[in-house]
Amino acid sequence: MRLPDWIRTRGVADNHETKNLLRRHNLSTVCEEARCPNRSECFAKPTATFLILGSSCTRNCGFCSVKSGLPGTVDGNEPENVAGAAAEMGLKYIVITSVTRDDLPDGGAGQFAQTVNAVRKRLPRVKIEVLTPDFQGDVSSLKAVLAAGPDVFNHNMETAERLYPVVRPSADYERSLFMLRQAKNIAPHIFTKSGFMLGLGETFAEVISLLSDLRKVNCDFVTIGQYLRPTRNNLPVVEYILPEIFEDLRINALEMGFKYVASGPLVRSSMNAEEMYEHV
Repeated sequence: MRLPDWIRTRGVADNHETKNLLRRHNLSTVCEEARCPNRSECFAKPTATFLILGSSCTRNCGFCSVKSGLPGTVDGNEPENVAGAAAEMGLKYIVITSVTRDDLPDGGAGQFAQTVNAVRKRLPRVKIEVLTPDFQGDVSSLKAVLAAGPDVFNHNMETAERLYPVVRPSADYERSLFMLRQAKNIAPHIFTKSGFMLGLGETFAEVISLLSDLRKVNCDFVTIGQYLRPTRNNLPVVEYILPEIFEDLRINALEMGFKYVASGPLVRSSMNAEEMYEHV
């Protein structure tokens, strides 16, 4: 399908300064691994969403271009490397995410906690958002991450419940909602956040149902964006959603009680995360 006129992805120019800094600290970003269409804009700020626990995922979701396979060993220097890069970039808000590591007993929760602690030690005033996998529903892993004290806990739903077997075959809709509910119950002072894509074949009613489910677990922030096929190996786009539909959903979500809603074709989970936090 041809990109419609209302989706204008800017040409991704290499920002060598930011990329060289990341390579110098031996770090990956989800911006690059997931081929985000906004990465040139974010790298120019500079800002980046740090991808920890390697660049190989133990799952194989239909929408994602992050490579799937057997991950390597956990890098013990990674937390300090992230902290060093964040300090060198002068970041005031940092997003830390990871591949899914179902091979690890704690799903990588310990590495998340160590990374948050390392960044806090280097940058005491920085705001930190963690975007985590579902840890296979393990509440002890969730508690370990929340105990480190991130300002925002993010776990993406990604799509409507009916589409999970195709879009997220190794995930579970109710399990993801459970983790968001537990995060708010365990640490009510920490903002919770989720995001999902449109254009995979969902109906408007299914999207409203997803938003309603997120409010039932007291999710504070939500991001809604258009699915763009990253490679030919990924799921095709079923439909390009009109901008006015994104706006209708934004208004609906605000009326449901979300504290902030970002909804638009090029909205991504971590894009402008700092502005979202500051607005609230």
